[in-house]
Amino acid sequence: MSALYTSIVHVGKVAGVHRRATLPTGETMEMGVHGPIAKHYKLDTASPLPLPVDYIVAATAG
Repeated sequence: MSALYTSIVHVGKVAGVHRRATLPTGETMEMGVHGPIAKHYKLDTASPLPLPVDYIVAATAG
């Protein structure tokens, strides 16, 4: 079976753990860390951002 669609997404570092993903449509998504994960790793996040896995869970959950 071959792929139905291949998406080319660019992910770049903004600062620290802050990342910005640019989709083929030109839309951007901000990613980083938040909550218990930031606390566990003792990260000082000025603005909590969703983890990359948060987007994956949201996409598969619908």
